[in-house]
Amino acid sequence: AKAVEAFRVKGVPHRRVEEWKYSDLHAVLGADKVEQAGAVSWKINELPDGVELFDLSKKKLPDWVKNNLGLLSRSNAMDAASLGFSNSGFALRVPRGGSGDVKIRLSGEGQARGLIVLEEAASLTLIEDLVEFSGFQNIGVEIVLAQGSHLTHLRRTPKAAQAIRICEISASVARDATYRGHFADFGGKLSRTELHIALDGEGAQTHLSGVGVLNDGHADVTTHVVHASGKTPSTQLFKYVASGHARGVYQGKVTVAHGANGADSRQTAKGLLLGNRAEIDLKPELEILADDVKCAHGAAVGDLDPESLFYLRSRGIPEAEARALLMRAFVGDAVEQIENETVRASIWQAVDAALEGLS
Repeated sequence: AKAVEAFRVKGVPHRRVEEWKYSDLHAVLGADKVEQAGAVSWKINELPDGVELFDLSKKKLPDWVKNNLGLLSRSNAMDAASLGFSNSGFALRVPRGGSGDVKIRLSGEGQARGLIVLEEAASLTLIEDLVEFSGFQNIGVEIVLAQGSHLTHLRRTPKAAQAIRICEISASVARDATYRGHFADFGGKLSRTELHIALDGEGAQTHLSGVGVLNDGHADVTTHVVHASGKTPSTQLFKYVASGHARGVYQGKVTVAHGANGADSRQTAKGLLLGNRAEIDLKPELEILADDVKCAHGAAVGDLDPESLFYLRSRGIPEAEARALLMRAFVGDAVEQIENETVRASIWQAVDAALEGLS
């Protein structure tokens, strides 16, 4: 009820809201559409031994769901909407010391909620695979990582010209726990992934990377990493390639709290513009409230290097192939952050297909 009220007070975000200045959701989506949205369908084929799954459409919640669901929900309007209006969702719990891989398939219009709980020393690789569709989709995910646990989270968002897709991810990372997130987005009418990661204990860490290959689509990744404790490392690496009327957005904020000495944060965002009508907006931010820290950020947008292109062409490589090689090399370090070889190969396949359409 509080989430519903919060959404109705705030309304659909628009460009005058600082966090949404590059992605005007209000221009393409009305509040009535949000409230009347249906339920996103989800499917998990197999579960590793010991991993518990609960369907959030059921009324009787187990204690581990009741004790965690909604606690990381923030004042963000769309996060509140997914919590308040959703009639669909899943909850996963990995017991202490457990491990495994889980693949979830998400499809259709509507809203859904997700909860992922890893107990002490547990580990999980979660692969989200979205199905191409047209319409509105809003998914909110809460992640609770106990001491010494490790989550690798991979999310692939296929190109869908008429889709409006919002994903809000909030994570609490305890002492010596790790959250690794990898995101590949190929654009839509408006596609946005927002992450809020709190490093709540010494030794907690997060490593985020992503790639966007866009042709007449919109893709936005907005992050906020909070170093609430000292001796907490974080890295971010995001690459965009945009052509046509495409727009790529990266907003990355890092906050180092009072007393979080020893925090080490590095963020890099780069964009490759292939046309006069494409746009890439990169906005890294640092808010440092402690003294003994290491923080660095950088952003750059440009075209293909003409000297590199000339070098390849002078070796007999056709221009289209040379451009594709340079673009692949540009996004390569972001894709190579994915440790899972099978997933990395599938992302490369999607990236290569998208780059072929640009070259």
